[in-house]
Amino acid sequence: MEEQCYALLIDAENVSAKYIKPVLTELSKYGVITYKRIYGDWTSTQLSGWKEQLLSNSITPIQQFSYTQGKNATDSAMIIDAMDILYTNDVDGFCIVSSDSDFTRLVSRLRESGKLVIGMGENKTPEPFRKACDKFTILENLLNEPVPGEEEELEETEELHGGLRVERIEDEIIKMIIENQDNNKQTGLGEVGSRLVSLYPDFDVRSYGYNMLSRFLEDFTRIQLVKKGNFMSVTLKEDKGMKEDIDRFVLKLVKEAGKDGIELSILGNRVYEKYKNFKISDYGYSQFSQYIKSLRSVLVQKDKTIMKAKYTD
Repeated sequence: MEEQCYALLIDAENVSAKYIKPVLTELSKYGVITYKRIYGDWTSTQLSGWKEQLLSNSITPIQQFSYTQGKNATDSAMIIDAMDILYTNDVDGFCIVSSDSDFTRLVSRLRESGKLVIGMGENKTPEPFRKACDKFTILENLLNEPVPGEEEELEETEELHGGLRVERIEDEIIKMIIENQDNNKQTGLGEVGSRLVSLYPDFDVRSYGYNMLSRFLEDFTRIQLVKKGNFMSVTLKEDKGMKEDIDRFVLKLVKEAGKDGIELSILGNRVYEKYKNFKISDYGYSQFSQYIKSLRSVLVQKDKTIMKAKYTD
């Protein structure tokens, strides 16, 4: 299989020079870097840290004078070059390295032309730029050593990153599993990773202190990994004891309701009142009615406009 070619375009005024080695290493995982360009006002002393890295990493500096004080000089030159490269049609994708949201529209335009766009930026990068990319990598995650001033935030980062809580990720994975179950399909580990990146381009297990997706998922409470041969699937982790307890409780309520049955809405409220952590998705169902229908001796039918559950011998 032929390797894909990428154009690497770096906004020197919005990214620190300390990230250049990790950026090149990370991008090399995707393919060959055919263009390596960096943009900034090289007459400025603020970019002195970058100058040492250009020759050793074979990066071409593009001069763009800062005509207006306080305004990023690189934007227009970088956008023009990106469009020129796009129309030569000799790359499969672009890597835009910047912590500036001004390149959001550029990323969208490149993707509209069928190019894969990988974004890289510091943790401060605005959400619009992150979401515009096919894949967004936070530069701090690429460093081997902790970033000064962020060690004390590690505990919070493991739980909450970019507004994306671990519980929310787990909920999305459970939706994937249920969706595949409805289509009689297994949910592979690779599919989970791909779909999470599609949903959240800035998703990266390194943000939570892991270096492998499988290790990350092993600590989830409602899903589990199952390996069969070379295939790793992700399935629901069912608490059989809890489910049996809930099943007995539901059957008791339905039986006590007699021949008239009990409304599903009332039945649902009673279950959620007794079992505060009950989630229907944990048991492989997307609707409460489907769960009730799965129980033996329970018939779900419509009484005029109201859905009811009735006990059958």
